[in-house]
This record gives sequence, structure tokens and C-alpha cells, in this order.
Amino acid sequence: MAKDPVCGMEVDENTSVKSLFGGKAVYFCCPHCKARFDKDPMKFKL
Repeated sequence: MAKDPVCGMEVDENTSVKSLFGGKAVYFCCPHCKARFDKDPMKFKL
């Protein structure tokens, strides 16, 4: 399980939405959280 850095929800790495940041996969609960992260990734703690 991974933690969505935007909302804090635990998400399944196999079924969740993801982005690459700093060469590392970051997982999200939904496209909305991914879009918020992609807009300003430095705002969120990884």
C-alpha cells in the first residue's frame, strides 16, 4: 500500500493512478489528487 501525498489516503499501488516525480512513482486515490500534485509537486511532502 502507498499513501496519497495529497489527501493522505492509503491506496493500492496496483490499481491507483500514478505520476513519476524525481524518478520515483507517486500514487493517488483519484485523478483529481494526481492533478493537484502535478500542478505543484513541491507543495506536498513525499
